[in-house]
Amino acid sequence: MNRQAQAVVLLLFGGAILKASFTDLYLRYVKEGLRPFLIAAGVALVATAIATLWYERRPDHDHSHHEPRVGWLLILPVLGLLLVAPPALGSFTAGQSGTLPVSGSDYAALPAGDPAPIGLLDYASRALFDEGRSLTGRRVQLTGFVTAGPGGAPMLARIVVGCCAADGRPIKVGLTGGPLIDVPAGTWIQVTGTHSAKRGEDPVNQADIAYLEVAQWQPVTPPKQQYE
Repeated sequence: MNRQAQAVVLLLFGGAILKASFTDLYLRYVKEGLRPFLIAAGVALVATAIATLWYERRPDHDHSHHEPRVGWLLILPVLGLLLVAPPALGSFTAGQSGTLPVSGSDYAALPAGDPAPIGLLDYASRALFDEGRSLTGRRVQLTGFVTAGPGGAPMLARIVVGCCAADGRPIKVGLTGGPLIDVPAGTWIQVTGTHSAKRGEDPVNQADIAYLEVAQWQPVTPPKQQYE
């Protein structure tokens, strides 16, 4: 692979990053707040590629040098971004990984409204470390995808990421009571309910699992930002 070919690969790679950044596709890889950094990286790659092509095309430049052919492997992530659109991490990841251990903190008041919409990580933390005190007397609304729990019982889950999908870990909430949830794993649902004192243990990593007393549920369209 010569430098002109390398520049073309960089150009395609930068273009693929920009394409993902200007659509919702990037949300399958990183958190929403990282979009400006992706755009900057894509612009830098495109600018580098253009500068390299200009330099290599100068008439007084020696074009005889070649780089190792392994450099062509760089085309693989480019093709992945341009031709394949993998889904966000979901029920398979949740089934293979243990629930994220949660820690206690000072809990702000729940959002106004009935039910109060909160994240799964927030609910699990309040249920496990605050013993549900900050949830007393309130109905909450959780949104996530269905995953199989101990014994095949449906649980609600969502992937929590620090910066990108590579460090994603599931947070799982058990479901008890209420109408039967009979949808396939991976289906996104919205569940309304109240705090349950029941606790479970994730068989993957033996971490505690909080439970929600289900009042009602309904299938929903997956949100634009599927990670917490």
